[in-house]
Amino acid sequence: MRLGERQVLTVVKKVEFGVYLGSDEERVLLPKKQVPEEIEVGDPIEVFLYKDSSDRMIATTREPKITIGKLAVLEVVDVGRIGAFLDWGLEKDLLLPFKEQTTKVEKGDRCLVSLYIDKSGRLCATMKVYPLLRTDPPYKKDDTVQGTVYEVSREFGVFVAVDNKYSALIPRREVYGRMYPGQKIEARVAAVKADGKLDLSIRHRIPEQMDADAQKIVERMEKSGGVLPFTDKADPERIRDELGMSKAAFKRAVGRLLKQGKINIGEAKITLQSDAKRL
Repeated sequence: MRLGERQVLTVVKKVEFGVYLGSDEERVLLPKKQVPEEIEVGDPIEVFLYKDSSDRMIATTREPKITIGKLAVLEVVDVGRIGAFLDWGLEKDLLLPFKEQTTKVEKGDRCLVSLYIDKSGRLCATMKVYPLLRTDPPYKKDDTVQGTVYEVSREFGVFVAVDNKYSALIPRREVYGRMYPGQKIEARVAAVKADGKLDLSIRHRIPEQMDADAQKIVERMEKSGGVLPFTDKADPERIRDELGMSKAAFKRAVGRLLKQGKINIGEAKITLQSDAKRL
């Protein structure tokens, strides 16, 4: 009997409160409310094995949202004194211990986790999924991919599980705006590294991104009375904080707008031409 996995077991005994599955040496209860009608001793049935609130192994015919060796995004339904509790589709919520959290989670959060058996023989969740991620992605440079953020590092950047299975990183220099564990993202493959891991960018290739950045600047100026209170000589940090783009990307976009006659650049500000239309 394999805890945390779906498996086919045989009915060995029928009782008033359910049926026992397994063998004469090892058996587990499937509660009566989940026993199919007309099932008999000797019949096979597929079940999932976990432990109930009394730490007794029990079978269920319900489909859990995660099994051993797999990854899934689960919702936090409560936080207690020993950790958070996740909805994994079964009656008893799944414990995510504080020590297995890569960042503090709160009720309503969603996080990418894997399932493991702790030292007490109980099923628990962990956000430390890096070792389980694969490095044989089917993607190539400039492909568009979807994934889930599972860890944010000030030193390295944002760690992402592409398709919730492949190892990827948005390098720190490519991180713009707030990103958080559990966040769903769409990104471009910037590089496929020699070890099979992916480097991602949430920005498009330069020509397409330049258009998007230019429109973003125009929209920002329209909301501010046609004025941007700094120029491309501003500190990179201010540009990043104000517009969520690098100084190089800002200069490219401003250059495009200037060439199109949409803006005027002064000593300390950029103004929108009165007859300028949206891109």
